[in-house]
Amino acid sequence: MDANGIGIVLVVDPERHLLGTITDGDIRRAILAKISFDEPISELLSRKSGSEFGTPITAPEKTGRDTLRNILQNNHIRHLPLVDPDGKVVDLVTLNEFVLDYKIGLNAVIMAGGKGQRLRPLTNDLPKPMLRVGDRPIMEIIINQMHSAGVTNVNVAVNHKHEKILDYFGDGAKFGVNITYLKEEHPLGTAGSLGMMETPTETVLVMNGDILTRVDFGAMLSYHQDQNADFTVAVQGYDIEVPYGVIECTDTMVESFSEKPAMRFLVNAGIYLLEPSVFSMIPKNIYFDMTTLIKSLLDTKRRVAAFPIREYWLDIGEYSSYVEAQKQSTIWDEES
Repeated sequence: MDANGIGIVLVVDPERHLLGTITDGDIRRAILAKISFDEPISELLSRKSGSEFGTPITAPEKTGRDTLRNILQNNHIRHLPLVDPDGKVVDLVTLNEFVLDYKIGLNAVIMAGGKGQRLRPLTNDLPKPMLRVGDRPIMEIIINQMHSAGVTNVNVAVNHKHEKILDYFGDGAKFGVNITYLKEEHPLGTAGSLGMMETPTETVLVMNGDILTRVDFGAMLSYHQDQNADFTVAVQGYDIEVPYGVIECTDTMVESFSEKPAMRFLVNAGIYLLEPSVFSMIPKNIYFDMTTLIKSLLDTKRRVAAFPIREYWLDIGEYSSYVEAQKQSTIWDEES
């Protein structure tokens, strides 16, 4: 799946009869379900059986292009296997093949207003997103990735030393995007600056301006749509090793003993997708954190999905992380 770069593999028998499909979303749902990657592929297929994703949508091999495009668009899918009369796989078509100048259906917001206090003195006179990794600012790497994914409109929330960002990026034209600046007169938190926007008409990608990642934004959007979510938060696995033996008791008796167990948590990775309806829950011109927004959504029974990251991800919040980013700088230079 990673090699083909299109987010799907087809599962077939020795005669190439289509047995099912495994998508990027299936893999991420398996991560949340704590299914081991050592399990056979049949385990993932059995989990899909009976669900809306259980039976793959296909088309006959000689179907016309207009019909193929309509099947993809009407079913909100990105991949369509083509089969012969015996159900054997002949080809695979993707939505991108049928849409000229394809643009992902997203507006984007980069949160670039923080003071970066844990990175001082590097951020005394420079916003954190303007710190260079290799020969480019972090935010330029992020914008290039958004542009490569088909995002054309980028809002940037700015506050601390915002003139450095405006001077470097301008209107975004030389980076292939249209940039609008959300200028905070005072810090508004990780979600408060969204209240400065007009209510959007399409899904909004929000990303912290201090993150380096190879997350596929298109895959995240497809996952978000598959879950019929109002809000999706990217999550990253985080392990903590307890430095002592852990004892569990029932009343006064020891039931089990674990020597220095590792505990795994899912942590907020600072990348979000929001539907336009969520914006009505964001107050105007007051400090408002993303965690508060998520809690409000959960309290009102809105659909909040978790999108597990399995790609490279690094939060440059501390000096040690910045040093680590520099070690990886050639990766981002090669992708410029």
